[in-house]
Amino acid sequence: MIETVKHLIGSGGSSGFGSRSTADHVTLHSDLRSLTAIITGATSGIGAETARVLAKRGARLVLPARSIKTAEETKARILSEFPDSEIIVMHLDLSSLASVRRFVANFESLNLPLNILINNAGKYAHKHAISEDGVEMTFATNYLGHFLLTKLLLKKMIETASQSGVQGRIVNVTSVIHSWFSGDMLQYLADISRNNRNYDATRAYALSKLANVLHTIELSRLLHKMDANVTANCVHPGIVRTRLTRDREGFITDLVFFLTSKLLKSVPQAAATTCYVATSPRLRNVCGKYFSDCNEARTSKFGSCNIKAQRLWTASELLVSPNVYQTFNYSLANGPVCSKSQAHM
Repeated sequence: MIETVKHLIGSGGSSGFGSRSTADHVTLHSDLRSLTAIITGATSGIGAETARVLAKRGARLVLPARSIKTAEETKARILSEFPDSEIIVMHLDLSSLASVRRFVANFESLNLPLNILINNAGKYAHKHAISEDGVEMTFATNYLGHFLLTKLLLKKMIETASQSGVQGRIVNVTSVIHSWFSGDMLQYLADISRNNRNYDATRAYALSKLANVLHTIELSRLLHKMDANVTANCVHPGIVRTRLTRDREGFITDLVFFLTSKLLKSVPQAAATTCYVATSPRLRNVCGKYFSDCNEARTSKFGSCNIKAQRLWTASELLVSPNVYQTFNYSLANGPVCSKSQAHM
C-alpha cells in the first residue's frame, strides 16, 4: 500500500527520482558523446523514447529491428530533432537465433566499440506460435533471443570497457508481471513449445519476464567471476500503454486501462528507469539488481533464486546451441529446483 501511494504521488526514492521522473530528467547531466549503445525494440514506445534521449545526450546508436523501414523512420524522427546524431539501422529478428548470429557478425564487421546494451524489445503473443527454432514465440523473442544476443556481444563489451576505462552497462527490461508466474518454468516452456493445450498468453509473458530477471542474476554472477568492468541490471519500466498491447485491443483492455489510469505512466516516464540504470554514475559497480521507478526494488521469490537462475542459464545454453532440437527436451526436463531457504539472494 505504501509503495502504491509513493508511486501515485511520484515520491522520489534514494536516487532522488520516482515514478513521475522522465528519461530527459534522469539523464540531464549525462554526457554520452563517447559511447555506443545498442537498443532493441527502439522503433516504438519505451524503446523509441530511450533511443531519443540517449541520442540527445550524444550516444552513437545502433537500432536493430525486424522492419528496416520502421527503424529508418525512427532514425529520421531522432535526426529531425538532433541532426548531429549518429544512428545505424540494422536488421534483427529476435525470435530467430540465426538472425541474432547474423546481426552480431554484421555489427562486429563495423569495428565499433560497445558500451551499453539495452535488451528492451518485448512481445505479447495472444495467439500461440512456435519460433523457427522450436521454442514458444513469446519466450523466444523476449528472452532467448536476448540471451544469445548478450552472450555473443559480451566479449566486445568487456574489451570496450577495458580499452576505454568506461564501465559497460547491460540493461534487461523486464516487468513486475514476472511475479505472476509460479510453477516449474522449464516444464511449462516445454509444454507450450510442443503444443497449445496449456498455453495462456499472460502466463507465457510472465514466464519470459521472469526469465529476464533470472538472466540478470546469473549474468551478474559470471561478470563478477570474470572480473569484467561490465554490469548487468534489470528494470521494470512501469505500467504504460504501448504497442505491446496491440494484440489485445478491445473493450476489456480499454476498461482495464481506464480503471488503472492513475497508475499509468507516460512513455517518457516509463523510459526513465531504463535510461537511469544505463547511464547514472551513481550505479557504478551496481550489478545484479532490479529497479523500479529509478530505485532498487525487490523481485518475486522466484526472481531472486540463484539455483533457478543457474538452471535457466544451463537450459538456455543448450537451447541456443546448434543442436537445439536434440538438446531441447533434455534442457527443459532436468536440473535442480529452488528450495524456500534458497529463494533470496
